Amino acid sequence: MVIKVFLATSSGSTAIKKKQQDVVGFLEALKVDYTQLDIACNEENRKWMRQNVPEEKKPSNGIPLPPQIFNEESYCGDYETFFDAKEDNSVYAFLGLAPPPGSKEALQADEEEHIMENGTHIEETTEEGTQDESIGHAEEDEEQGEEEEEYLEETQQEEEA
Repeated sequence: MVIKVFLATSSGSTAIKKKQQDVVGFLEALKVDYTQLDIACNEENRKWMRQNVPEEKKPSNGIPLPPQIFNEESYCGDYETFFDAKEDNSVYAFLGLAPPPGSKEALQADEEEHIMENGTHIEETTEEGTQDESIGHAEEDEEQGEEEEEYLEETQQEEEA
């Protein structure tokens, strides 16, 4: 599955440019396979994007602004929903992709699956081997988290400049 990011390469809006750079930079940092589709220079891309953004997601004027994100033909969202997913560590779910092993999102999903109805973690009731495995995943998650934090810090510094 390929993620499609609809952008305007010749946008006069600084805000739109920053939002587009934020989305593309974050996808690159996560090593997500994506394609940039320009709506400024390609009328077909512009028409397709406008037709495929759900009505309830369009602004009051009816014209969605870039960036708009799709997983193949399936609408994922705009910058605001992408940003919310990024803040919640749920970008892979937002994109309709399985999170890579060791990522924060994968570990959160695993943790949610391992909590029993009474609130006890399954790991607490299993053998030590399972606990050792979770420690290895935590180290991988920490590395992924550090990469994401570095990217966010760089983005903030660029915005402040």
